[in-house]
Amino acid sequence: MGHKEFMAEAVRLATESVENGWGGPFGAVITRDGEIVARGQNRVLLTSDPTAHAEMESIRKAVQRLNPEAPSVSEEHQNESILEYVPRPEGSPDPVPERARMLQGCSIYISGAPCPMCMSAIYWSRIDAVYFSRDLEDTRRIGFDDAYQYEDFTRPFSERRIKVEQIHPELGAQAYDAWMSKPDRHAY
Repeated sequence: MGHKEFMAEAVRLATESVENGWGGPFGAVITRDGEIVARGQNRVLLTSDPTAHAEMESIRKAVQRLNPEAPSVSEEHQNESILEYVPRPEGSPDPVPERARMLQGCSIYISGAPCPMCMSAIYWSRIDAVYFSRDLEDTRRIGFDDAYQYEDFTRPFSERRIKVEQIHPELGAQAYDAWMSKPDRHAY
């Protein structure tokens, strides 16, 4: 399969989401080595979860499929991690020499340009490439305006559309200090 087939599947998923009333016209597929490893659809209306975007759904499914031995989050396994480390890419500004592999080696195909939440998740999951069919202006024209969020993020906190304010940094220091003093912390 190639770019056109992967994008066609993302668009098929997006159309199905609309036709079933699950959410907006957004579908995504994650691929690795020329094969689809996960599919996702916008299911915001179905679930009432504002994070149930196609990209988020496909990332969650890809992680489950590519890490089938991952321990469940339970008291018994809460301190385990099987995430493989990989070295920092050459030229990266990352201060940590190794990070968890996550979804390196994968690409994502999306019916529309990712919103800031999904783009952040793509960065955090370390997906290698993002391909989308419709751009932010096309998405705005159908009633999903994500461009303003990208613009808002460039402003100082005091000038954003919603109130963003740092309070009580001394309280948060406890958790940060715990992380830094943990000798076996697993960088992700």
